Amino acid sequence: MRLIFAGTPEFAAIALTRILAQGHEVTLVLTQPDRPAGRGMKLQASAVKQVALAHGIAVAQPRSLRLDGKFAEDAQWAQHAIAQAQADVMVVAAYGLILPQWTLDAPRWGCLNIHASLLPRWRGAAPIHRAIEAGDRQTGVTIMQMDAGLDTGDMLLHQALDIDASDTTATLHDRLAQVGGALIVQALDDAQAGRLHPEQQPQAGVTYAHKIEKSEAAIDWTLSAQAIAQRVRAFNPFPGATFQCGAEVVKVWQAQALPQAASQVPGTVLQADAHGVHVACGQSVVCLTELQRAGGKRLPAADFLRGFELQVGAVLDARPQEAA
Repeated sequence: MRLIFAGTPEFAAIALTRILAQGHEVTLVLTQPDRPAGRGMKLQASAVKQVALAHGIAVAQPRSLRLDGKFAEDAQWAQHAIAQAQADVMVVAAYGLILPQWTLDAPRWGCLNIHASLLPRWRGAAPIHRAIEAGDRQTGVTIMQMDAGLDTGDMLLHQALDIDASDTTATLHDRLAQVGGALIVQALDDAQAGRLHPEQQPQAGVTYAHKIEKSEAAIDWTLSAQAIAQRVRAFNPFPGATFQCGAEVVKVWQAQALPQAASQVPGTVLQADAHGVHVACGQSVVCLTELQRAGGKRLPAADFLRGFELQVGAVLDARPQEAA
């Protein structure tokens, strides 16, 4: 099949690699413009662009696809490139731009989206994060026929995947990316053979996975220990979960809820030793087991505490003047 592929991060790059390995002809890749990254903040090509260039595929990086928007010239150029590609279908995975109707209509068979949830649960930008944050025990990948709505199109294929109790967004992302790559290849094969049967999404069970904001990183100790532990896993690797101790902000990368009651003020340090940092929550106690100082490395609690004094009885997130 002749394909256009639209995607940006590693999740999408894995799918593109699988499609190419299957022998499909990708005539054009759409991806986000290069962004500053790393300590030197040098412009860096997206993971999808790197795969495309390695295979000699033409790349377009419009800032928008809206023909009447701020970057209309970018959109017009992309429209021309898409028309020239003469694609049977466009595969979309974590692209990062809204596709206007003209884009959805351009390929002969429209646009197929690889979405990292079991629709209609977790439509939107951050389905992996939100599934872990909510304590879901299962998620998956849905191949969807795109329409003008936000992840509202007909479902074509789906595959469930269990969420392990230790999964972070990073680990679950990697497993879902592999499922997505395999599932889109199957969808393309089925499309060629006429075996795809669109299924309308049910009205019941719709939830939205809103974009993750940096402001969500601060731990709210009034939540239950279980909710805090889930958010720590959901925000690993971005934006991380943080608390303030005096004047210093500390990141938490691993935590677990403990089945013990706590009558102290939420945020109170109950124990700080090689077994972890135990903190009182709105309900029960959370144990912080991997932490990081600003500019430092991620460390197990025992190693972290050798270089960071954390007194039992201290209240985390108290301002320096309050602590004094």
